[in-house]
Amino acid sequence: MSRDVQEEVKELILGQKIKTLRQRRGMSLQQMADQTNLSKPLLSQIESEVVAPPVATLLKISKALNVNIGYFFQAEESGKRAVIVRKNERKQVFRRIHEDASKVGYYYEALAYPKADKHMEPFQVQFEVKKKDDLLFFTHQGEEFVFVLEGQLEFNYENETFLLEAGDSLYFDSSLPHAFRALGRKNALAIDVIYASD
Repeated sequence: MSRDVQEEVKELILGQKIKTLRQRRGMSLQQMADQTNLSKPLLSQIESEVVAPPVATLLKISKALNVNIGYFFQAEESGKRAVIVRKNERKQVFRRIHEDASKVGYYYEALAYPKADKHMEPFQVQFEVKKKDDLLFFTHQGEEFVFVLEGQLEFNYENETFLLEAGDSLYFDSSLPHAFRALGRKNALAIDVIYASD
């Protein structure tokens, strides 16, 4: 990961925001672990900014803390009805959480982070080329829509594998285990819209 991306991630202070919200809610680390099905040591590392969560994990945390995932990408609350995010204003979401960071293979850029209280979270996602054995499956409540912009994207879902090309789209129930990887020689690029149901 480049120094620029690392700096952007630090500016988001995800761990600090999570810890502050948790403490405000009077919730212990163990209680949050129970609600999210994430381990207490992992949550502690996230709060300490040792590791930062991929979107699927951040969705579980935001649900437990009763906030929209967009809260974590905002510099401050914005009550605007319409927001514009310029290309150079996107916020890159740190995707590393596992000890072997190469296994996740996704980079997300938040496309509507200034908007508060939204029902959907749109991202531009870059999927890395990786081996089938290195796939990590994620689950989170809600639904997801993916539109492939560039490259070839393999979608693994319910013991089935689907190949998506540029121009193809996909809509699925994200509460079931799913994983993506780019195929070929270059990364795949897609728009990913996540709807986190209550």
